[in-house]
Amino acid sequence: MRAKLIYLLYWTLQALAFPFLLLYLALRIHRNAAYSNKVMERFGFLPDSLHRTVPGAIWLHAVSVGEAITAVGLLQRLKQELPFAPIYVSCTTLAGRAMAEQKLAGLADGVFYAPIDYRFAVRRVLRALKPSVVIVMETEIWPNLYRDTCRTGARLLVVNGRISDKALPKYLRFRWFFQAALGWPDAILAQDAIASGRYEQLGAPHAIASGNLKYDFDPESTSIAPVVRDWLKQNEPERIWIAASTMPPAEPGDPDEDDIVLDSFELLRERFPRLLLILVPRRPERFEEAAAKLTARGIQFQRRSTLNLEPAPVLLVDTIGELSGLFRVADVVFMGGTFPHRGGHNILEPAAFGVPVVTGPHMENFSEIAADFRAAGAVVTVQDPADLAVAVGRLLYDRSIGELGRRLSDERRGATGRAVQAVVHAYDAAVIRPAGLNPLGWLWRAGVAVDRRLKNFRVDLPPQPVLSVGNLAMGGTGKTPFVLWLCERLVELGHRPAVLTRGYKRATTEPVTTLLPGDHATVERTGEEAQLILRAGHAALGIGADRQATRWALSKLYNFDVIVLDDGFQHWRMRRNLDIVLIDAIDPYRNGLPPRGTLREPFSALDRAQAVVLTRTEPGRTYQGLIDEIRRHNRQVPISLAHARAEAPAIPEGTTVGAFCGLGQPESFKRTLQELGITISFFREFPDHHHYTEQDLQPLAMRSQLLLTTEKDLLNIDPELAQACKVQAVKMTLFLTDEPNLLDLIQRVLPPVE
Repeated sequence: MRAKLIYLLYWTLQALAFPFLLLYLALRIHRNAAYSNKVMERFGFLPDSLHRTVPGAIWLHAVSVGEAITAVGLLQRLKQELPFAPIYVSCTTLAGRAMAEQKLAGLADGVFYAPIDYRFAVRRVLRALKPSVVIVMETEIWPNLYRDTCRTGARLLVVNGRISDKALPKYLRFRWFFQAALGWPDAILAQDAIASGRYEQLGAPHAIASGNLKYDFDPESTSIAPVVRDWLKQNEPERIWIAASTMPPAEPGDPDEDDIVLDSFELLRERFPRLLLILVPRRPERFEEAAAKLTARGIQFQRRSTLNLEPAPVLLVDTIGELSGLFRVADVVFMGGTFPHRGGHNILEPAAFGVPVVTGPHMENFSEIAADFRAAGAVVTVQDPADLAVAVGRLLYDRSIGELGRRLSDERRGATGRAVQAVVHAYDAAVIRPAGLNPLGWLWRAGVAVDRRLKNFRVDLPPQPVLSVGNLAMGGTGKTPFVLWLCERLVELGHRPAVLTRGYKRATTEPVTTLLPGDHATVERTGEEAQLILRAGHAALGIGADRQATRWALSKLYNFDVIVLDDGFQHWRMRRNLDIVLIDAIDPYRNGLPPRGTLREPFSALDRAQAVVLTRTEPGRTYQGLIDEIRRHNRQVPISLAHARAEAPAIPEGTTVGAFCGLGQPESFKRTLQELGITISFFREFPDHHHYTEQDLQPLAMRSQLLLTTEKDLLNIDPELAQACKVQAVKMTLFLTDEPNLLDLIQRVLPPVE
C-alpha cells in the first residue's frame, strides 16, 4: 500500500511537471538542433522497424558513451548464448546514441533514445519491443520503467550497478521514494561490495557484488584509425602521453584539468622535446575551448577531425569513441575527472594495455577499483596538480606500474560471464503476459461457459479412444506438425489412426469429406493444414465442421482404431481419452482473452489437460517461467518441449534470397531462417491462410532469385506460379525432448494392437 501511495505521488508530480518538461526540451532543441533528431522517440514513438509481433527481445539501456562501450562485451556474449533474441539498445545522450550506433553495429538490432519516465512513453516502448528482459546499465533508477517492465512479465536486471559518493547522499535523502522502485528489479548486479552495500542502504532486496564489466575489457577489440596510425608514424614521437577525459571544475576552487595538463606539458617539453601529447576532453562541448587554450599558449596542434600529415606536438581528439584504441600507443596515461570533484573515470582500459596510469585524488566513482590499484602499487595518485609533470615524467620510461595494472585487471575478469548467466536465467524465467485490464474479457468467458454447457447435453462417445490435440490460443501453436508427428508414431506402434479436422479455410461446400491413407485431393477440398496431413499418408482423414457426422462417415470406409481429434480442446461434444494441449513458447498469452487478445480460454483451463507440449522451443532452454505458470494451474500434468528442425533447399552461392509467409506467428519462420544461417534480402508477411496470386508473388520474384516460404504456404500457391516465381519451401521436422514419456502416456489409453 505504501508503494502505491509513493507511485501516486510520483505520477501527480509528473503531471504537474509535464509543461516544464516540454519547455526544457524546446530549449534544448533551440540550443542544439541535433537534439531535435528523433525527439519523438523520447515520448515512446519508435520507428516501425523496431516493432515486434511476438515477445522475446532484450532491451538494454545504456545512458551515454561509457555505458555503450561497456555493453559491447556483454552483447557479444548474449548473441552467442541467445542468438534468437533480438537486442535493442536505448541511450539518453546524443553522444551515447552516436557511440552505440557505431560500436554496436551488428550486435544491436536497433538503437533508439530512451523514453522519458512517463507511463505513456514507457508503455509504448514496451508494447513495441515486447522484451523478455530489460537490462539497465549502471546508475539509472526510473520508477515507471522499473514498475511497468515487471508488470508485463518481463524480467528486470540492473547490470554493473553503482552509486557514486556524490550521488549517495541525495539518494539517501529520498530513500523512502527509491525503495519503492528498487523493489522491482529481479537482480541488481553491482560492481563491487561497496556498490551493493549502497543499494542495500536504499532498500534494494536483491543487490549482489558481481564484479565490474570494465575489467573484462578486451584490448584486442580496439583499433586505431588508419589516418591516426599514419600520422603517428609520420610524426615519430619519442614518447606519447595521453590526457584522457579531462574535465572542467565541479565546485568552487576546483582546477580545470586542461590547464593542468598544458602546464605540465610545457614543463615536460623542456626535458622531452619530442614528447607527443594526445589531449582528449571528456565532453564534445569542451573541444573548442581546449583548442582555444592551445592557441592562446602558442602550442602547435592538430585536430583529429581535420588530421593531415603535418607534424605537431599535440593531437586534440575532438571525436567520440577513439580513446580506447589510442591507449595501445601510450607510454603513460593521465585519467581525467580526478583533480576536480568529479569522481574520476575508468582506469581499467589503459591498465588492460599495461600502460602506467596517473590520477588525481578524486576517484570516488571507482573507489573500490582505485583502492585495489593503490594497494597493489598499480597506479600513481597525485594530490597536487603541480606534481603532475613530475609523475608523468618519471613514468614515461618506467612501465613496471603498468604491468602491475595489467596483472590486476586480468585477475578480476569474469563479471561479463556472471552477467550473461543472470540474463539467460532471467530470459527463461520471463513470461510475457498482458498488462492492465481487459474490461470486456468477462463477456468472452461467459460465452465459452454457456457454449460448453449447451454442447455437453449431447456428448459423442466413440468406441475408439480419442486423442485430442488442442490449444488455448486461436491458432499459431504448431498444431499441424504435432498431429503429423503423432500419426507417424501411432503407425509405428501398429495402430490405424484417423484424424478428424474442420478443414479450416477449405473452398468446397461439401459438409463432410472422407479420405483414406494414400488418397489424393485438392487443397481447395481439404484446406492446407488437412492437406499436409493427407500427403504424409499416415492416417485416414475426416474433414467437416460436424465431427460426429464426419466420424460416422469415415467409419463406414475405414477400420481405424484410434481417433486424433484435431483442435479438440474446446470441442465439448466428443469424449476424449487424452487431452494434449499445445502452448506456443514464444507467445503463450497472446495478449489475453478477446476482444483484447486471441486466447480462447485462460490458463486456468489447463486444469483439464492430461499433457502439455510447449512448441516453438529452442534447444537448451528450460522455459522455467512458463513451466511454473502452467504448474500454478495443473501441478501434475506432464510437460514436454517440442522444437522443429529445419531443412532448407540447396541455395547456390551468391543467390539473392527473399522470404514470405502467411502464418499466425510469422516471427517463427524468421527465426527458422536465422537459425539456418540464411541471409535474406527482404521478408514479406501475408495474412494467415493466405491464397497467393500472381500479383502477390511477381513483385517479390523480381527482387530475388529465390523465394523461400513454409510448406503450408506452398500449398496455397499454384504449382506453375510457384515454379515461375522460383518458390521453394523450408521443410520442418518436429522433435520432442521427452518423447518416450509422452508416448508411454499415450499408449496407456490405446487398445492392444491386433
